[in-house]
Amino acid sequence: MSRYAYVNGAFVRHRDAAVHIEDRGYQLSDGVYEVWAVMDGKLADPEGHFTRLWRSLDELRIAHPMSRAALTAVLREVIRKNRIKEGLLYLQVTRGVARRDHAFPNPEVAPAVTATIRPVDRVVSEAKAAKGFTAVTVPENRWGRCDIKTIGLLPNALAKQAAREQGALEAFFVDELGFVTEGASSNAWIVDQDGSLRTRDTQANILRGVTRGTLLQVMADQGLKVNERPFTVAEAQAARECFISGAGSLVSPIISIDGKPVGDGKVGPLATKLRALYIQRARETAI
Repeated sequence: MSRYAYVNGAFVRHRDAAVHIEDRGYQLSDGVYEVWAVMDGKLADPEGHFTRLWRSLDELRIAHPMSRAALTAVLREVIRKNRIKEGLLYLQVTRGVARRDHAFPNPEVAPAVTATIRPVDRVVSEAKAAKGFTAVTVPENRWGRCDIKTIGLLPNALAKQAAREQGALEAFFVDELGFVTEGASSNAWIVDQDGSLRTRDTQANILRGVTRGTLLQVMADQGLKVNERPFTVAEAQAARECFISGAGSLVSPIISIDGKPVGDGKVGPLATKLRALYIQRARETAI
């Protein structure tokens, strides 16, 4: 089956998709992105993703490329044309095409918009999650505005490569005080030795994860209290449970960090429960 991408107003075959050489995203990382989980052929967590997309664009002073209704129609058509029921959809918006200069183009140019999608085998994903994943740690070396979902992801890419080379799924960034900030592509959580559910607060230069937000709602519905305060690597290793959340990982248990087991080194009951509840909520609210 042919794959299709959306590129600046047109649906084209994936193999033919291209952007201009002077797209500011390509030359300056001057753009933002969002990743939607696609479930049952629909966009999961729509409100959170659109809200964060508009905020990221506003923070970088990039014009909204179209209305939410129009963009929703585009994304749904990407799903339809690719006949994807379960997958991940990637959207990128850059400041546009202009002669290379660090300052913004004057006059302003139209934003450039691209979208692609790939399938996900949920059966395989569930089997892997049931076994748990591993993580490594890397020094926090990113810029001071990680709350913006910018396409400038070189530190994240290097962190992910470090994880891959050690056979791990994720890399946790660790700040100068020894606290975990977040994963290279996820938010990090633990159930500490006292049974307290903890995650870093979003004022600490971390991404305002959409899955994180929905998961907080799920936890509240379950009567679970969350302590939004940092934890060290040692605390994570000594915790009862550790897990990550994100559009790609959903809720994924972490059973070892830097080669040391978390708790008893097995997937914990809360992570398993929260993964199922999150997926249920995401499917119910997808559009």
